[in-house]
Amino acid sequence: MKILVINGPNLNLLDKRNPDIYGKINLEKIETEVRKEFPDIEFEFIQSNSEGDIINSIQQSEKKFDGLIINPGGYAHTSVAIRDALEICNLPKIEVHLSNLSSREDFRQKLLTASKCNGYISGFQANSYLAAVFLLKKIINA
Repeated sequence: MKILVINGPNLNLLDKRNPDIYGKINLEKIETEVRKEFPDIEFEFIQSNSEGDIINSIQQSEKKFDGLIINPGGYAHTSVAIRDALEICNLPKIEVHLSNLSSREDFRQKLLTASKCNGYISGFQANSYLAAVFLLKKIINA
């Protein structure tokens, strides 16, 4: 099984963001935890601050992967283009967010991208990724 994990803008600076909201971990440690927890799965992790790079990765994912996990960061609230790419992609998809979006600012309440995924996970910090892999594995093997 091969899963693509896409991380959007500013997640490369995760360890510089508010630890009460995002946790005390960086993206590299999240990747290490995911690989350790699921050694039977092959992962490819990408991070980009560029909307176009994220769209290209989604568009190319069906050729190489069985499923997709995306943390679109702030693009979750603004990117119709990423939403459209997710809609076209026929892979099982789960959106993740480190913070609990329901307790955040009003502008974070509208998720454009999540509706084109099988579901989304929010608020469990780094564990959001582990939960997404667990659920995606269940969906793929169903």
